[in-house]
Amino acid sequence: MTPRPLIRRPSRSFQCAGESPAATKTETPARALALRWLKFNLVGGIGIAVQLLVLVLLKTGIHLDYLLATALAVETAVVHNFLWHERFTWADRADGGLARFLKFNLTTGLFSIAGNLALMKLLVGFGRMNYLLAIGITITACSVVNFLVSDGFVFAERPARNHSM
Repeated sequence: MTPRPLIRRPSRSFQCAGESPAATKTETPARALALRWLKFNLVGGIGIAVQLLVLVLLKTGIHLDYLLATALAVETAVVHNFLWHERFTWADRADGGLARFLKFNLTTGLFSIAGNLALMKLLVGFGRMNYLLAIGITITACSVVNFLVSDGFVFAERPARNHSM
């Protein structure tokens, strides 16, 4: 008779060295969603840095209008975020290639640009708020919607195709 261990290791969403792949299957849907949300925000945090850097370079360095600079900075961050989401946040879902990139850009990208421009116009143009503070508010406001659209549409799991006839 083999003695039972006194301490059971909790299930986790990643596989440790020497662990069987079956050990990672005990993850609950809520835990998987929470982990994906954390990954999404990690990528988004880096994307914010990319967006702010491009915004400052375009607005202060090249002296572009704040709305044009915002649109270009957001699009740069959207491309950055897509590349990381494809390989990190939703790496467990099949690679969607160019079609997925277009879906991402036409949904979350378009929403981000439209939302950022509208809120920037409201906060900076009408409210006279500092453009860096305003961009922080707009990024936060768009984050939850972008995650839901990405998870449920852009990177959605596709049902397996039946190839039998």
